Amino acid sequence: MINVAVLGYGVVGSGVVEIIKKNCESISQKAGQEIRVKKILDIRDFDDTCPDKALITKNPEEIFGDDSINIVVETIGGAKIAYEYTKRALECGKHVVTSNKELIATYGPELLKIAKNNNINYLFEASVGGGIPIIRPLNRCLAANEIYSIVGILNGTTNYILTQMKKDGKDFDVALKEAQKNGYAEANPTADIEGHDSCRKIAILSSIAYNEFVDYKNIYTEGISKITLTDIKYAESLNASIKLVAMSEKVGDKIVARVSPAIVDKDNPLYNVEDVFNAIVVKGDAIGEAMFYGRGAGKLPTASAVVADIIEIVKHWGSCGGYDWNVAEGSNVIDIMETKAKYLVRIKTDNESEAKELVNSLYGNVEWLKPLKVQQKDELAFVTENILEKEHKEKFEVISNSEAVRELVNTIRIL
Repeated sequence: MINVAVLGYGVVGSGVVEIIKKNCESISQKAGQEIRVKKILDIRDFDDTCPDKALITKNPEEIFGDDSINIVVETIGGAKIAYEYTKRALECGKHVVTSNKELIATYGPELLKIAKNNNINYLFEASVGGGIPIIRPLNRCLAANEIYSIVGILNGTTNYILTQMKKDGKDFDVALKEAQKNGYAEANPTADIEGHDSCRKIAILSSIAYNEFVDYKNIYTEGISKITLTDIKYAESLNASIKLVAMSEKVGDKIVARVSPAIVDKDNPLYNVEDVFNAIVVKGDAIGEAMFYGRGAGKLPTASAVVADIIEIVKHWGSCGGYDWNVAEGSNVIDIMETKAKYLVRIKTDNESEAKELVNSLYGNVEWLKPLKVQQKDELAFVTENILEKEHKEKFEVISNSEAVRELVNTIRIL
């Protein structure tokens, strides 16, 4: 008998309990031992309608002081209490499974080291991609590969919003409110729409792929709150769509990583990823390109990944292996200013010929885009060649100080 304790009876935590109860027989057969939830820790009060009320306690000692509890599932979220409880569980010799990307991205190396020193496991398949298997495949199935790059749509909320803008012509604010109404976005959506959620996820994937800790605080991050319907229309004119793209690439002994809106060509496999779906494209020297696709969030998809980690631990008790990230001195992420990209640039001007002359003199060979029907007469748009970010910024400063250009409307990278 393997006893499990669940910390946090929220969306994911309650889903874990539900799946273990519902699929108890098949889960136990796959794991080789019976698995049951013995305790649930949550500080809230639950009425008699809660199906698991008898298992709920507010006292953490009933879990950490119980030697019969073998595995702790952390679904509290955040990086404060979750960190304290996770560290304590590991130091008590209990295996820990989590879906907490913020905790992994912040304290991953420390917690993994504690787990290794205690010959136990700290697994977190559910922290990226919800129910999409990606972390274990990176660590095991693709272990023979040198991973070159990871590019993906890692946030279902932003992908849903951009899909609504493209398909139904909804403004950003309208699409966001709809996402909140449908339960795809939180009341405070900042972590999603400003790219922080995707940033933590690409940091975790990069740490696994390149076997060295990538600190999310060193990754350039830009959200979608400035994307407009006009931007969407320009992308369509290029036979492309706009996605919030998280990417990382190994370049020598350094890593290029960023999260930002990007114009994705129709021939790119990410082009057709819509609504709340996620997709991750991994490139390795032996496998070439491999794509992982599915629902990136939700109660049961995420909970299923948590339970899969529990089964992995039980099935390979004491030998299922963990992760051991090297921590480099200083940042191993290349400064965004030293990276290259192509850009779609939109400007407003009262003097078209003078503005075009200025742009051509600064950027050299640019592709001027045809005016859109929704475009105002005073707006121009062009696509640059592949240039350094710092050069693009310098040219932007010149443009912004020129009398020929009234306003810099937006600039979006092209994948």
